[in-house]
Amino acid sequence: MDIQSIKNRFAIIGNSPALNFALQVAAQVSNTDLTVLIAGESGVGKEAFSMIIHALSARKHNPFIAVNCGAIPEGTIDSELFGHEKGSFTGAVDARKGYFETVNGGTIFLDEIGEMPLGTQARLLRVLETGEFIRVGSSKVQKTDVRVIAATNKDLLTFTQNGKFREDLYYRLSTVPIRVPALRDRTEDIPLLFRRFCVDFAERYKTTPVQLDEEAKDVLINYPWPGNVRELKNIAEQISVLASDKLVSANELRRFLPNRDVNRLPVLAHSSGNPVANGHEFANEREILYKLFFDMKKDVTELKKMFVDILQNPGATVQNQSLINELKTKDLLPAAYVQPVGPGPTQQVMIHHDNDDIHHHEEVDESLNIMDKEKELIEKALKKHKGKRKDAALDLGISERTLYRKLKEYDIKE
Repeated sequence: MDIQSIKNRFAIIGNSPALNFALQVAAQVSNTDLTVLIAGESGVGKEAFSMIIHALSARKHNPFIAVNCGAIPEGTIDSELFGHEKGSFTGAVDARKGYFETVNGGTIFLDEIGEMPLGTQARLLRVLETGEFIRVGSSKVQKTDVRVIAATNKDLLTFTQNGKFREDLYYRLSTVPIRVPALRDRTEDIPLLFRRFCVDFAERYKTTPVQLDEEAKDVLINYPWPGNVRELKNIAEQISVLASDKLVSANELRRFLPNRDVNRLPVLAHSSGNPVANGHEFANEREILYKLFFDMKKDVTELKKMFVDILQNPGATVQNQSLINELKTKDLLPAAYVQPVGPGPTQQVMIHHDNDDIHHHEEVDESLNIMDKEKELIEKALKKHKGKRKDAALDLGISERTLYRKLKEYDIKE
């Protein structure tokens, strides 16, 4: 089947070379049983590619199931995928078949494969290599004939180097890699997709589809679309409902586009192909915390050194004033000056504010243990959201499954 026929059959919009190449690879690999790894940002349509591969394969009349590995709790994912025996764990009142058993002869799509726990990765590797699996709580080896298509929006190769993903599983999954391009890498397709979404909405609700003037089209094309096709569809539907005129201007379009210029620390933003802070790309939230706390420790160490220099040289007025001015420049000592508590080096200082007669006696020595800080952040988030894990995980910028693992790791009582 040629590329245009695939686009017509599966309602694929776009003519960019990167999209055409990805579709060509999907069509070529569909008639085999090779494992496929689909990589791409969230919202680019990775699941659509998995359905194309299944529909064009010899397994098209057999079952197809999509499993989001990031949405299944770590304690139950083995049972979901491989099944369990009655009484194998608390709540297992009956034996249950897993997806690899029920989809025998078909295709299983494992989305967000990078979120899969290491123990489950070992089980999956065995299925891929031998076609064998064992139910949770059983010792009987069972056979299955399932084609696996995996997808990820993470850099799995970096995950393997950090010990977060099995290297042998990575190379077993990526027998045939397919990279789905981000929307900002296929700008020529953005107006076509927007038009299609607006027409579909108008047909569904029997209204006139909205259109963009030329300036509005330029704004649409130059927007970075971090949510990709999914975000574009949402914006098209919002405009179809809320636009005051069916011909949308650039100014009106900007009202519907989120402001992406806001810098949200400590997230390190970067664009495709460009290095992040000192050439190091942070793979997950813990590495971001490492960077944040190391920078804090560096600042605190520098601050301590300045204090000690002042205390050891109380007579060097010019030098002291220079150090004080430097502290103020760094916003570490705004509107204040420092004076020693007594002779000799010490960790304690007196901070005197010009606008009052109050002296504050402060300890600058504090714990900078990263694990303690991370535990403290988690406890604060849980307290803030009254123990609701989902809301706390969202506030922390991590998945609910990751939060569940950290609660056990730090023995945090809810």
